[in-house]
Amino acid sequence: MRENRRTLVGRVVSDKMDKTIVVEVVTRKPHPLYRRIIRTTDRYKAHDEKNESSTGDLVRIIESRPLSRDKRWSLDAIVEKRRVAEVQPAQIGADLEHSS
Repeated sequence: MRENRRTLVGRVVSDKMDKTIVVEVVTRKPHPLYRRIIRTTDRYKAHDEKNESSTGDLVRIIESRPLSRDKRWSLDAIVEKRRVAEVQPAQIGADLEHSS
């Protein structure tokens, strides 16, 4: 039974709840009649026991037993952490003052 669980890859859009993340999964499939590629987005609430993922991370979620009214998925792995700029806020202000 465990090997038949579905896995999805998506981006974390919210981590404001305790031990819960909201993952947005984008799927692309052709329209049944017109054959044009349609992009659909679905949002899943997933259990994140250690609160280790944050907004913007690319994560893999796995199907699990119902954990609450909305949660049926668990965090399996963080595929890619979000990229954060290496510039400090003080540097940004200093750059603007010198360019004027």
